[in-house]
Amino acid sequence: MLKESNTTETLIKRESSKVKDYFQLIKFTLSFLVVFVSVFCYLLSPNVVRFDFVQVLLFFVAGMLVTGGANAINQAMEKHTDAVMKRTAKRPVAAGRMSQTEAYLFAGICGALGVAMLWYFFNYQSALLGLFSFFLYGFIYTPLKTVSSIAVLVGGIPGALPCLIGWVAGFAEGGNNTWAGGWVLFSIQFLWQFPHFWAIAWLAHQDYTKAGFKLLPSDKGPTKFTALQTVMYSTLMIPVGILPYYYQVSGAASMWVILGCNLWMLFVSIMLYYKMNANAARKVMFSSYFYLMIVFLSLYADKIKL
Repeated sequence: MLKESNTTETLIKRESSKVKDYFQLIKFTLSFLVVFVSVFCYLLSPNVVRFDFVQVLLFFVAGMLVTGGANAINQAMEKHTDAVMKRTAKRPVAAGRMSQTEAYLFAGICGALGVAMLWYFFNYQSALLGLFSFFLYGFIYTPLKTVSSIAVLVGGIPGALPCLIGWVAGFAEGGNNTWAGGWVLFSIQFLWQFPHFWAIAWLAHQDYTKAGFKLLPSDKGPTKFTALQTVMYSTLMIPVGILPYYYQVSGAASMWVILGCNLWMLFVSIMLYYKMNANAARKVMFSSYFYLMIVFLSLYADKIKL
């Protein structure tokens, strides 16, 4: 009996470890943040006039499958580079707990299921955008990271497409199927990624350099030029933040909230330019996380007039 009990306990631990590995493989926290924003973009779509829990849940699952699948491809392709970086060395593929073949297979299944769900439960436009985002992130952006810093610009497209996917998923036959609002939301997230990602790359510069990644604007690493680029994109976020009001995605109240968030992002970016240290970069990074949540929650709250 004792031997059977030990065997059962070992199997449970093994299965639990495998589940944890899959959660790491899809970068669950990052995927959740991306899909969180995408869900709010779906709710902001003009044809979505009420909160339908089942539809929201279906969209969330589809989004997690597509995003998680793309992240799995990223880890499978970056097995050797992840292994040399302290921050990523314990990821399942990099650490050897999972084969690249298993990761690719899992990614393919997730991506296919997610795209199929978008097509079946929503529409073909959101499905095709999801497929394009999956391909661009996994097979263009990922290998480009070791070639040129232009990878950040290219990666910004699949990084912002979830906003457009969410908006388009709300399209209905005979409804208000304008794309303008979706592109506005896409633009907000597209510009947001630059100060966000460069702050992360600033902090992880040594690791990234060791792995051969070229992600900062300057080849010399965290320089005044990099900080200036962060300030520039934070500045561009200010006029873009007014567009949701202009295109009637939401109301005036959220416009002022977004303006406040954008001014704060500009402030912490300017502080990075003057201080040029890790603490200032960390403030940009953490501010960017809160930025997304506050901006999209305020847009939705303004739409339903909480």
